[in-house]
Order: sequence, then structure tokens, then C-alpha cells
Amino acid sequence: MSEKVSDETSNDSLDSAVQVVRAAVPESQDLRSILVTSVLNLEKLDIDLYRGTHYWVPRSRRLFGGQIIGQALVAAAESVSDNVFAHSLHCYFVRAGDPKVPVLYQVERTRDGRSFSVRSVKAIQHGQPILICQASFHCDQPSPLRHQFTMPPVPPPEDLLTVEELIQGYLSMPDLAEKAKQGLTKLRADEVPIEIKPVNPPDIQWRRVMEPRNLFWVRARGHIGEGHMKLHCCVAAYVSDYSFLGTALLPYPGQRASFVASLDHAMWFHNTFRADQWMLYEMESSWAGGSRGLVQGRLWRRDGVLAASCAQEGVIRVSTMTTNSKL
Repeated sequence: MSEKVSDETSNDSLDSAVQVVRAAVPESQDLRSILVTSVLNLEKLDIDLYRGTHYWVPRSRRLFGGQIIGQALVAAAESVSDNVFAHSLHCYFVRAGDPKVPVLYQVERTRDGRSFSVRSVKAIQHGQPILICQASFHCDQPSPLRHQFTMPPVPPPEDLLTVEELIQGYLSMPDLAEKAKQGLTKLRADEVPIEIKPVNPPDIQWRRVMEPRNLFWVRARGHIGEGHMKLHCCVAAYVSDYSFLGTALLPYPGQRASFVASLDHAMWFHNTFRADQWMLYEMESSWAGGSRGLVQGRLWRRDGVLAASCAQEGVIRVSTMTTNSKL
């Protein structure tokens, strides 16, 4: 987009393109979510030993951390009774995942108590762990102690554009540089099994300084259904790692991430929810320094109930971007 094109003209072009896209795309059918049928569907090899394959590999060519977390939680959940559900998990990423080979998940039954069950899971490739996960499961108990933060006021998902619609609108803008087109086309080709509607997407030129805070509506593509809370927790674990560390880069539009990798990830499940229905993902980075960044997140049900909280620290190495008059 040339600097001579006004914001108003750009917005009109984007809105017009999106209307064309929406008119051409039929309503999604009630298909079984690929997160259930493929991404989080593990092959049982032996007692407490599972194998998982890969569906979506990021452009970094390293395995998506959310996939490893979600699959590890699936393996752990297979070893506990039906009346307990995940309430927390704590993971360390110790090696980069290899997208060319499957991942083995080895479960250790650490403890089974009257109220809590604890499992340790190692995700293994080439004979070495790539992730170590501790997951705790709890049977629901009544308590007079109940409070939560208030969900931030945001537009409903029906009023917002999906990532695909935003990209299509950007691609229709005049004077879009070829390099930008190629990058957006590659991004659009990613077969990510979740649907996202950003609340406040960054401008395409990435020149606006933003607070280290990000919000978007998110849901699994396809149908999962009610009565599968263990599975919904595993899907939420997958979702929780998406675009998480990028929140720490929002205040620095002149910096390009040359290397980003998760170090650890923690998650706490508070209330029942459905991961195939719209949830608001609120993320904020409270600190960055020493080539690391810390991000906290909250997943809200649409009715304002806090479904889950999470936190992650990661390595973030940057280089200064060069700017041109055109994208």
C-alpha cells in the first residue's frame, strides 16, 4: 500500500473485498473437528505409551508447541478415571521438535489420591525428550469461595473479520508490494485447525506502536460437542499457544522476530466450556528483557465466565526492520 493511499480509502477497499469473500464462501457445515479426528488423536502402542503425528507445521519448520502440549494432555487424560478432569498443567520445552518424525508420549502415573490425580508425560523424539509435562486432574467439589476478574468489553465475533478475510482484504489493496503478497499468500495457505477473529489487528505495515496486549475470538474448526470436557481441555491447550509470545512484540513495530521459541507453558482450567464455540483469548505481556518475554493469558466463555488461565515464557531475539515507502 502506497503512503499516498489514505486510511479511509484503504478501509473501503478492505471492506469491499471482505464482502465479496463472505458472499463466495458457504456456511460451514457441522463437520467433526480435525482437532479430534487427527491432531489430538493418538495411537496407543502399549499401556501408557502413545504415538502422535503432525497436522500443521509452522513456517519456522519446528513443531507447534500447542500441538505437543495438547497431545501430552490427551495421553495423560487417557490414564485417569472418568470422574476427574484436568485443572492444571506445567510444561517445559527442552528441545525443538522434528516435523519429519512422530512423537512418542510416555505417561508416568505419579499419584492417584481421593481428590487429585497427577501424571507426568515425556514427549520423545530420537530417544530424547522434547517436552516434559506435569498434569493434575481433580474431581469437581462444591465451595463457597467463588470469584473472578471481569471479561473485557469487546465487539462480538459476528462483528469482526476472520484472519482469512483480513488477509484477502489486504491482498486486494492497490500498490501492495510483491514481497508482501507472497508473505500474505503463504500465511493464507496455512491450514490452521482453529478459527480466529482479531479484536484489534495490527496495521499491515506494522508501524503502529501498540500496548503489549492482544485479544481475539477463537474456536476450533468443526464440531466437538457437549459432554467431552477432557477433550475440550486438550483442544484449549492446543489453542493456548497460538500467537502467544507475539504479544510481547506489539510495542516494537521496528523490530522483527528473528528467533522465537517457547521455554515453558502453564495452564489452569477453571470452569466448563466448549472449545468449538467462540471464546475470547485475552493476552498481555507484563515483562520482556534479556531476550526473553513473559505473557499471561485468559480464555473467556462468551457469557463472561473465565474458562482458563495460562502463562508462558519464551526466547525472543529480534533484528531491526528496514522500512520502504511501499509494503
